[in-house]
Amino acid sequence: MNPKKKKGWKEIPMAGVCWVPSTSYLTGDWKTYRPVWDSEKCTRCVLCHLFCPDGAITWKAQTNEMIFNYDYCKGCGICEAECPVDAISMKLEGEP
Repeated sequence: MNPKKKKGWKEIPMAGVCWVPSTSYLTGDWKTYRPVWDSEKCTRCVLCHLFCPDGAITWKAQTNEMIFNYDYCKGCGICEAECPVDAISMKLEGEP
């Protein structure tokens, strides 16, 4: 293996420490559940963004929307747990 080539997340040993931010790797393919945002219930408190350990949620000020980047979301459910108005629900991948 080329020592200068970046390792993918699958190549990091179990319990290994990642040396780069999670947004450097597309890690969303290992999730079983994905967050689904309800714009009607959402108050835009941005707690989901603040608590997301992977930086997968951002607030788009121009449209006042919360954007969920499923390429980085691991489906941990922290956003759902921290949402004070239940505007996020976790759905199985493939469910509408």
